Amino acid sequence: MALAEARAAAARGEVPVGAVVTGADGAVLARAGNEVEARRDPSAHAEVLALRAAAAAAGEKVLPEATLWVTLEPCAMCAAATSFFRVRRVVFGAYDPKGGAVEHGPRFFAQPTCHHAPEVIGGVREGEAAELLRLFFGALRQGR
Repeated sequence: MALAEARAAAARGEVPVGAVVTGADGAVLARAGNEVEARRDPSAHAEVLALRAAAAAAGEKVLPEATLWVTLEPCAMCAAATSFFRVRRVVFGAYDPKGGAVEHGPRFFAQPTCHHAPEVIGGVREGEAAELLRLFFGALRQGR
């Protein structure tokens, strides 16, 4: 589902990142793709949108039993949001050596100032997620 959201984001001209939030029972609470361009909002990352929608749907401010599935390693903003939403687990696809903040860069969840660190599983369907990004940015460089 997160990959489908990423493909839909790319079709809208957004960086192809998709996110899905599931509850403890595996039921989908929310799903989203990047909407940075459409909203003209640099914080409209798929993870933030999906987490906000999931919390609204659950009528809660935190999601302690939730899993966030995302196609790209979260950036610092999205890692912080994940921590503040108290998400139980983060599962991501492609690693992001430049902008990622979970396994790369600041390694947000490993910092002593991080109030909540979820379980993290990286590299799930990494090839598919990375290929979406390669194709998207390749087309941008070619002016398509």
